[in-house]
Amino acid sequence: MKHFSILVPVTSYLYILLFVYAGFSKLLDYENFTVQLAQSPLLSAYAGVVAPAVICMEFMLSLLLIFRKTRLTGLYGSFFLMIAFTIYIYLILNYSDFVPCSCGGIIEKLNWTEHMIFNITFVILALLAIAFSEKEKHTRKHMVLLKTSLPSLLAAGVVVGLFLSSEHIIKKENNFIRRFGQHSLRDEKALDLGVNSYYFAGIAYGQIYLGNYTAPLVLTSVDTSLTTKVPAKLELDDTDLPFRSIRIQIETPYFYVYDGNIPIIYRGKLGDSHAHTISFEDCYFSQLQVIDSINFAFRAQSRSTKSQVLGRLSLNREPKVTLNYGLLEKQIDGMFDTDGKLLRDNSTGELAYIYSYRNEILVMNKELQLLQKLHTIDTISHAQVQVRRLSDGRHKLGAPPLQVNKTALLYKQVLFNESMLMGKFESRKAWQQAAIVDMYSTGRQEYLGSFYIYHRGENKMSQMLATDNYLFVLRGSEIVRYRFAQAVTANFKTGEAENPKQSKQEF
Repeated sequence: MKHFSILVPVTSYLYILLFVYAGFSKLLDYENFTVQLAQSPLLSAYAGVVAPAVICMEFMLSLLLIFRKTRLTGLYGSFFLMIAFTIYIYLILNYSDFVPCSCGGIIEKLNWTEHMIFNITFVILALLAIAFSEKEKHTRKHMVLLKTSLPSLLAAGVVVGLFLSSEHIIKKENNFIRRFGQHSLRDEKALDLGVNSYYFAGIAYGQIYLGNYTAPLVLTSVDTSLTTKVPAKLELDDTDLPFRSIRIQIETPYFYVYDGNIPIIYRGKLGDSHAHTISFEDCYFSQLQVIDSINFAFRAQSRSTKSQVLGRLSLNREPKVTLNYGLLEKQIDGMFDTDGKLLRDNSTGELAYIYSYRNEILVMNKELQLLQKLHTIDTISHAQVQVRRLSDGRHKLGAPPLQVNKTALLYKQVLFNESMLMGKFESRKAWQQAAIVDMYSTGRQEYLGSFYIYHRGENKMSQMLATDNYLFVLRGSEIVRYRFAQAVTANFKTGEAENPKQSKQEF
């Protein structure tokens, strides 16, 4: 029994050492500690509250453990806090969508499993010290059991409650806190294309197809292993037109060449360089997405309202063109404030429109019927655009607008969006070094997480393209391949797109 008498002070001193060191480590790098909590899969929504609370508890418990009269209270508090930390790690390892990096204080070199063992050791020490102290006070065993069980259950309840509510807030009611998963992308490989004027035209038969802004009738194929590059010159059946902005798009088994300023659409078969006119003067458009060989979704300016509108071109129908005036919502002028990107999910057929200057995403079916109206996690719901009306009736921007969303991609009901806004608890240095891509599930209508695409010198990401396993990025004169982690690909929807009733949801 005598050798057990040192258990209580030794355990108390170990906890004091742990809490004081950890508390001061967090204080000295408070911003980084808060960022780490914000990236936690369990506590993201409460990082601003939990960070100071944990530090205060660690210092307060250290004071209680110093003095003999308050030591038992300090041991119970330490037992409660360490139980909470242990439950937290257990939930991360078993129920989290992703496992963040393991970091912080005295145990920063340990992985999550080693953290668990470390914490369990301290839980056992605290429990033994409590039992010995209570025995000296002649406390009955069932009271000791009750007094240790209640903190355990309370700690577990608090952590589980924070986990469940934080998950709902982050995924459905986000107040602009990002989660950066551990190693969402890996295995980087790059191919130098020689010039920086390429754009993604599409992917088919294991080949990535690239268009070129400066050589508009050259279609270049690159194999997905990024080893070979083969250019091909396309031939159109009518080139005697004042082209202004020729673009190429791939939709197996065809390639399409178009210029909405003319307007004209050509179609040719992959493997054959000849393309023939399939639509001429049916409609003008500023953006086009191929639905199938005879159906197209487009964005144009309405002659009647002078606002931007989404429409559908069907070559086998009369009338060929149908416009859906109710999709793009005017906030200021209907032109600049509705600017954005028209996207198509080639795997499910879904269409989406993501605004450039506000946090809204429209999800539509092939007939341009609205399925959901979703929101990104930032708070810009109204476009911050200043528009000046000129004497000739034209509109011009009076000042640079606040851009919310830049380039985007829709693949298997996961929307990848390059955001231009910094979230809470994020490093400004990281924003200077990388593009931030947020992921959303259009089917489950929730935010999935974020990852970095790092710049290479002055070269930044300009466009993305996805496959089942890889993300391809154009960055300067390079095409770069990243492998998706399983945590990302697990969100890909297989089969046909869901067709929920029209609704308004928010991530």
